[in-house]
Amino acid sequence: MRAAVTMAAAIALTASSAQAQPVCITTPEAEAMTLVALPTIIRQTGALCTARLPATSLLRQARGGFIDKFDAAADRAWPTARMAIGKLSDPAVSGLLESDFARPLLVTLVAPLIVGRIATADCPVIDRLATQLAPLPAANVAAVVVTTLRYLKAEKAKGRTVAVPDLPLCTGQ
Repeated sequence: MRAAVTMAAAIALTASSAQAQPVCITTPEAEAMTLVALPTIIRQTGALCTARLPATSLLRQARGGFIDKFDAAADRAWPTARMAIGKLSDPAVSGLLESDFARPLLVTLVAPLIVGRIATADCPVIDRLATQLAPLPAANVAAVVVTTLRYLKAEKAKGRTVAVPDLPLCTGQ
């Protein structure tokens, strides 16, 4: 579950935030960033969890309806995600974001940061969560991830001990 919750934050953290003014991303932008990374994160989680999950596990399916819906949603979300990453990045990289290589490069950098935090002992719980979320459209899954991030960020602001990445989410959006 940690992988799903921190996925959007990891994408934002890969971009440089060297701008003078604080920048934030809206909920739709955070959801788009989440959608872009989810297919790779799901596949890499499945590979990591091979020894801990049955062959029929959704996470272990490299093809099929479950992963296909995330691939299609990632394609649709890329333009919005690219703009959001541009907001968080140094202006010098804006040209690179227009390249055909930007999306695969970003996802390749981000997914291991998230999947690398997964303990194989957590694979059955992650698989159960994926199975429970599977009937939802991909956009709803991304919304659950971002809403969870917002909740955890609010809990941290109240002084509660919560491990949540510092994703620059705009307030009230």
